[in-house]
Amino acid sequence: MHPILRNLLAVILGLVVGSFLNGGIITLSGSIIPPPEGSDNTTMEGLIASMQLFEPKHFIFPFLAHAIGSFSGAFLTAMIAANYQLKLAFVIGFFFLAGGIYMVTSLPSPLWFSVLDLAGAYIPMAYFGGRLALATTYIIKQRN
Repeated sequence: MHPILRNLLAVILGLVVGSFLNGGIITLSGSIIPPPEGSDNTTMEGLIASMQLFEPKHFIFPFLAHAIGSFSGAFLTAMIAANYQLKLAFVIGFFFLAGGIYMVTSLPSPLWFSVLDLAGAYIPMAYFGGRLALATTYIIKQRN
């Protein structure tokens, strides 16, 4: 397969898998840490209206979803890519960061969460995912 095509497919697959994991964790989060009494999380309007009811514990899973989605998407992309593995891992991180910026501007969350989320869940996790993939491929090549 041509390297450019392989890299493009790696990025697409990384975005899809990372987004799926992100959404899955967000979906499951309410069954692990129930939303506050009186909140409506079924619509964006309901979520915005009830945001003041949320405690710090309610932000654990959104942060984990963003971090795990970025990490896993970047890891998968770097594992599949033909070359430029770390750069393509950062591409995943920047896509997820763009989504995070959109959510921070759309959904009024506490400042501490917005800063933590934007600074820690996207680019650093994409870097760690890319580096782990590079280390993994290095170990695999050494064994062969």
